[in-house]
Formats: sequence, structure tokens, C-alpha cells
Amino acid sequence: MSAVELKPHETALPGGLVVRRLLPAAAARAVGPFVFFDHFGPVELPPSLDSDVGGHPHIGLATVTYLFDGVLEHRDSLGSVQRIEPGAINWMHAGRGIVHSERTPAELRGRARPLHGLQLWVALPPGEGDTAPSFQHVAADALPQWQQEGAQLRLLVGEFAGRLSPVATTWPTLYLDVQLPPNTALTLAPAAAQWAVYAPQPGLNVDSSQLAEHRLRLLGAEPVQLFSGSQGARAVFIGGAALPQTPRMWWNFVAYERETLGRAAARWAAGEFPAIPGETQRIAAPPWRD
Repeated sequence: MSAVELKPHETALPGGLVVRRLLPAAAARAVGPFVFFDHFGPVELPPSLDSDVGGHPHIGLATVTYLFDGVLEHRDSLGSVQRIEPGAINWMHAGRGIVHSERTPAELRGRARPLHGLQLWVALPPGEGDTAPSFQHVAADALPQWQQEGAQLRLLVGEFAGRLSPVATTWPTLYLDVQLPPNTALTLAPAAAQWAVYAPQPGLNVDSSQLAEHRLRLLGAEPVQLFSGSQGARAVFIGGAALPQTPRMWWNFVAYERETLGRAAARWAAGEFPAIPGETQRIAAPPWRD
């Protein structure tokens, strides 16, 4: 049986920025607790472009932001103000409701600037949708990093190879970034009950077959073999324990009951979510249909 590979749905935004969405997909609504997978860039944004994402709400999930290149500034309704730089992890636990924005830092406005990274959503398990929101930032040098068979591994979230990420989670979750120099082979043991590998750039071979750029391949219970070509390669792994139920998603909300999504839509429309200190822009939701 051939491996299941997910192709991205691409959206072109102003300034040449392309966003590729891999999850959710018809062939896989989730991989472990991951229910949403966006890859944006790489791009050199022009000085004139405003690439900010204004205030918008979330419930029932954790947003996970990871940059390969560029800088963003995170602000949220808890009062968090955090510069996001390459290699760091931002984990925002929405719980029963949080509002955040992502903007270009003030010193980079009016300048050409790179942008390249991943934004994923992790669904909270049943019973945790009404927890208090929280925010974690872990700098790149605080994450476990090591060499293995010539490759460079960075553990972003979860446990792997006897190492533990400092990012606190409430559900078994795996997020791993692997960089392979040219002509490198690496074998990894199965790392999660459900897991998948993504190729953010060309040159990656997985189990003796090419994994095309921007494809997400679902993996089984066997060890996985990675090979890089003459230009090197990069592999990003996601996974974890399967959720006991498949959550529902609408706009920026995740929940297990449609009624919860409807209540969140009504709260946002009525201005009942907490505000971001100093933030004035507010993104409108699409119309809710009962």
C-alpha cells in the first residue's frame, strides 16, 4: 500500500507571500492532536507591505508558531508582548477564549524583510475547552538540540530520544525539526502513535522514495529512514496520541460541540472576548449559520 501524502491548498497573498495549508484535509482531519498546518513563505516582503494580522479570537486550541526566517511580534489579551525569532516556539493556549495579533516589529516597518515559517493548531482534548488561557515562549537555545548521524535535530514539543521539550502540554504531542546536510542518511524510531513528516524544501527522501516539497506524508509504526541529496534537506515531524473524538472547527475556533462554536461566534460579534492592550484592529468573523 502506498503511503498517504497530503498536498497543500495554496493561497497567494499580497507581496508574493504564499500560504500552504496541509491540515485539515479530506484524507486526514488530524495527526495526533494537530488539526491545522500552515506553511507560509519563504518570501522577501517589500517595504511598502503591511503584513500584520490584527486582533482575532481563538477557543479550544493551542496555536504553535515556529519561524525559519524573519521576525514577528505577538500580542495577546493576557498582556503578553513577545518577539518571535527563528528557532523559538510560541505556544498560546486559548482555552475558553483569547485574542491575539501578529505584527511586524516597529524597527522593521518600511523595510524589506524575510518571512518564512509554520503555524499549527493543536486541539485541546475533551474537557479542556473551558480552561484558562495561557501563553508560553521558549527561546531557540532553550530547546533540546543534538547531532545524530550527521543531522541536526531540534525538539520543539514533546519527548523524543530521551529528551524533553520545556513546552508544557496536556496531551501527548510531538513536534521535531530535522536538518540534514548534503548526502546524509538518518534513521528515526517511531516517535508517536500517530505521526507525519513534512518537506518544507526540496531534496528529502523518506523510506527510499522522494517526498516532494510541500507534501505531508503520514507514517506508520516502523522506523523511518531519511536521505538528503546534494543540496541537503529539512524534515519537520508532527504527531502524538490520537484524540478520543474528532473536533469540529469553524473559523478560528475548535470545539467538540457545534453549540460551543456558535456561542463563541456570538461572543465575538458582541465584543465579549477580552481585548488586547493597545490593539485597535479587530478582524471580523464570517457570518455564523445555525
